[in-house]
Amino acid sequence: MKILVLNAGSSSHKSCLFDLTQASDASLAPSPIWRATLDWTHAEGQVELSAETESGSALNQSLPITDKAEGIAAMLNTLVEGETQVLDSLSDIDGVGHRVVHGGRDYVDSVRIDSDVKAAIQRLIPLAPAHNPANLQGIHAIEAILGDIPQVAVFDTAFHAQMPAAAATYPGPYAWIDQGIQRYGFHGTSHRYVAQRAANLLGRDLADLKLITCHLGNGCSLAAVKNGHSIDTTMGFTPLEGLMMGSRSGSVDPGILIHLIRQEGYSGDRLDQLLNKESGLKGISGISNDLRLVIDAMEQGHDRAKLAVEMFLHRLRREIGSMLASLGGLDALVFTAGIGENSALIWQQACEPFAFLGLNLQDNLGRSAADQDIATPDSSIRVLVIHTQEEWAIAQACLKSCSNLP
Repeated sequence: MKILVLNAGSSSHKSCLFDLTQASDASLAPSPIWRATLDWTHAEGQVELSAETESGSALNQSLPITDKAEGIAAMLNTLVEGETQVLDSLSDIDGVGHRVVHGGRDYVDSVRIDSDVKAAIQRLIPLAPAHNPANLQGIHAIEAILGDIPQVAVFDTAFHAQMPAAAATYPGPYAWIDQGIQRYGFHGTSHRYVAQRAANLLGRDLADLKLITCHLGNGCSLAAVKNGHSIDTTMGFTPLEGLMMGSRSGSVDPGILIHLIRQEGYSGDRLDQLLNKESGLKGISGISNDLRLVIDAMEQGHDRAKLAVEMFLHRLRREIGSMLASLGGLDALVFTAGIGENSALIWQQACEPFAFLGLNLQDNLGRSAADQDIATPDSSIRVLVIHTQEEWAIAQACLKSCSNLP
């Protein structure tokens, strides 16, 4: 059983191939037997194609390709030709799972793609203009290349789709509800995976746990997970709400935006650029959207970098507190994604204010290739660092949704 996973973005595509016959333990993510990337950001009129196999064979080349579908075809060709060949034919692929950012209110789980699903992804483009068009283009490209193969959409929003109305509804005019203006939440595939993985590590049923999952990367979000469902999250109508992020502001007073429009003549496009690309760690530090570089500068005495790190931690602690209130208790706090999996400073500083709850961390914390529990044995709350496996989660969802697969 071979499942292809495609994450088609606006300027880069990532893909991998899983051989599920090698997965003996469904709770552990196997390594893909092949993975590849297309990146159009390096040079105009060119795409950088890289591919590698589990055995270590690799390919890196620049191609004169601007069309995304043509790029996907070239990428898939490395599955069946050259040193990165792992298949005899593309027909050996049994199904394809796609990351799709926005599923709106219609989709609460992964779904087999048909004409209605494609129409819904198209209809939701105004809510995810940077992502849904590329996701849909990837679906069409696979249809053209692989024909009538089962394809599954795995929506970032799906895990949060059953949030209570009080958590999902904005306190604006009631007409917003009919207009689809509500809190959707994102990073759902990651939150779902690490919540289930946390249950496995704790030897508990996910339905019996209260968890706060912290997806901290260039984009950051928290989820309050109760009885296996997301009941609250920090991102909202767009991925801009909530925590301070790499280059995104997170939540700000909307009055600031009104002020910039009225007093400074800002357009919608300028505000979009400002809030999504020029804010967050990058905007405050003036250095980078990469927390590692900002922390390095802070340790060298850079005042703006110090402020950026302190702000990041302040927002993180505050939002953890809000998720805690939504849950009414806590069994485990989970850190994942680039920052969440690797920064001992963030683990320590984020957890420190919750010592009054009996949360205690081990000394001499460090990164680990394995998922780990970093709380002391006597801590009343477990603190887990889990490597998110979104690609594997998409592959599993693809297998589950394609009930007619052998």
